[in-house]
Amino acid sequence: MKPTEILVFGATGQIGRNLLRKLTRNNCKVTAVTRNIHRKGYILKKSGNAGWIDIIELETFDEKVLSNLFKDKDICINLIGILHEKNKSSFNNIHCLLPKKLAILSKENNLKQFIHLSALGIENASDSKYATSKLSGENEIKNIFNNYVILKPSIIFSQDDNFSTMLLGMLKLLPIFPIYYSGKTIFYPIHVTDICEIIENIILKEVKGETIECIGPEKMSFKQILQKINKSINIKRILIPTPLLVAKLFATFFEITMKKPLLTKDQLILLSHDNKPSGKYKTNIDLKLNSNLKQFDKELYKYSYMWKTGGEFAKKINN
Repeated sequence: MKPTEILVFGATGQIGRNLLRKLTRNNCKVTAVTRNIHRKGYILKKSGNAGWIDIIELETFDEKVLSNLFKDKDICINLIGILHEKNKSSFNNIHCLLPKKLAILSKENNLKQFIHLSALGIENASDSKYATSKLSGENEIKNIFNNYVILKPSIIFSQDDNFSTMLLGMLKLLPIFPIYYSGKTIFYPIHVTDICEIIENIILKEVKGETIECIGPEKMSFKQILQKINKSINIKRILIPTPLLVAKLFATFFEITMKKPLLTKDQLILLSHDNKPSGKYKTNIDLKLNSNLKQFDKELYKYSYMWKTGGEFAKKINN
């Protein structure tokens, strides 16, 4: 049987690296696009079965080069996203104009599916540039190509993320930790392998024309997430509610002094909105796209020992 030809943008991120292995095990030939093959190529080569991954270096999204990549492809998956703007990597360019371009090419080449990763809880965050750019991208895709599937995940976590691992490092070092909006912001953390299973089943079931809100099995506040992280590495930290004015000063300082800010003013705005299903769309649970969703604390415990005094052989504290 002829392999399914899949074009993946953003293949070197935490989702892409886990997804490639699943795809190549399901008779899928993957073309993975990266901006730097010398820095990221080795990651991609070991992310799937040998001979089933082609790696293409693409520094800019040139129309002619992109058009050639889409020839003879069956499915396009776009996993590219940014958390803060830098030079030409603006929210509008990455979250709106690029998906629009990929949707046009998907339509022109009669692809079976265009699967696009957006974000959960952005409908009411009109004061956030990140959220509005994501929504604009979703609308562009829907207006262009009928065979779309838009995934809107809550916070995605794993040992390769920039969320739980960053918090583990900070909580390990800081005796006092600031929390914003009293830590009441709601999340439904979903493990990266569960997101990959959703994408796998969307392909196998040939789902089209759906916007799917992707959530984990637990509803948690940001404060509860921090408490679970503290427990996973056997520490106690003072969580101090921080006034919004002070938080904005922190964010401004981080944006000016850091290439990858710990917090931006736009992220601070996002934290004022719950990261929860809108009710407008079906969830992965409604569509039965997962066999067994993973719980946050159980998965966190599997890799948090790297930040624990004594490592994986440290005694577990029962609170």
